[in-house]
Amino acid sequence: MADQGLIQDDERLRRIEAVTDATLSRLDAADLFDELLDRVRDLLDVDTAAILLLDTHAQQLVATAAKGLEEEVRQGFRVAVGRGFAGRIALTRQPVIVEDVTSGVVVNPVLLAMGLRSLLGVPMFARGELIGVLHVGTLGQRRFTADDVRLLELVADRASLANLARSNNLDQNAALALQRSLLPTQLPHVPGLDMAARYVPGHVAGIGGDWYDVFVLPSGWLGLVIGDVSGHGLQSAVIMGRVRSALRAYALVCDDPAEALTLLDRKVSHFEAGNLTTALYAMISPDRTRIRLSSAGHLRPVLAVPGRRGAPVEVHADPPLGTGRRPPPRQSAEADLPPGAVLVCFTDGLVERRHEVIDVGLEQLAGVVRTAPAEEVCATVMRTLGAEQPTDDIAVLVVHRLPTPT
Repeated sequence: MADQGLIQDDERLRRIEAVTDATLSRLDAADLFDELLDRVRDLLDVDTAAILLLDTHAQQLVATAAKGLEEEVRQGFRVAVGRGFAGRIALTRQPVIVEDVTSGVVVNPVLLAMGLRSLLGVPMFARGELIGVLHVGTLGQRRFTADDVRLLELVADRASLANLARSNNLDQNAALALQRSLLPTQLPHVPGLDMAARYVPGHVAGIGGDWYDVFVLPSGWLGLVIGDVSGHGLQSAVIMGRVRSALRAYALVCDDPAEALTLLDRKVSHFEAGNLTTALYAMISPDRTRIRLSSAGHLRPVLAVPGRRGAPVEVHADPPLGTGRRPPPRQSAEADLPPGAVLVCFTDGLVERRHEVIDVGLEQLAGVVRTAPAEEVCATVMRTLGAEQPTDDIAVLVVHRLPTPT
């Protein structure tokens, strides 16, 4: 009997290797995951199979391919790392078995609506880095075995190779590369501060016009930018890249954020006519005690200081960039940044909801911003504001002034 079991396992492995090798040789990227997931359902005798890939900037898993759970992909389901079944797999980087599915275990409503009873999921890796999660499920209760886990891990390895082949879609890959190149791959190390950021696309292609930027100026001041070019897709991303580069150039010759935005407005109105852009440009002093900022139609950032809840910074909202009209002189404002304070800059996708005035989201955001490490604040804001299924792009930039050592 033992020999027969080994023969069956070897046959299963040979079948998986054969189908994945055939899949990888195809040019049609859309078929790569589909054929693999079909084979997984057959080999493991399960009802559903799905792949969620990691969006590193958002720290969320995105439903990318599914069999039996196609609605998950159509909805563009996202779940934060650490949340629910798939998020737990990504956080621990270990297989997870759920023998009895409940709403306390999973956060994806599609899984619950399907009536799945048991789940098995494993992490996906490429070059040693986590890239996603592969999971399978059954409508009847099932006790997944160690052999099932081992088999699914092998499939996850093959799926990772398929993902590399899938990225050969040059148009999409080039567009995504452009988007990612315009976001800081790593925030700069700045003495006295710690920072964190998130970017979540609200468009199915993963490309949009929201951006954030952080740079140290020759004077020692720290520049912070967050902005939003109207629209979605590659065109918005291209315009955003030009606006971002121009603001960096103006920041080198202007000590006043309002002056830099005035020059940027002229540039956008002349060279990017018809593309409305909002932007917030803030500068933090070399001693980290003060913030100087100006807003071009952008939402005010939220500032929390020790002993007080978060509140919007008092800064005048000047007209957006690119209106084509000569606005009145733009204004700058100043605010204190005491030790322990936290500044949260964001785009409107974080707080805007359909059928709800924006004040509700702004009040909710102010209520959750508190004095804590930047990464902790960033994760709390994203989790609380329900940004896993956005209808608009979201960018968040959090700056925390480290407490003065005692």
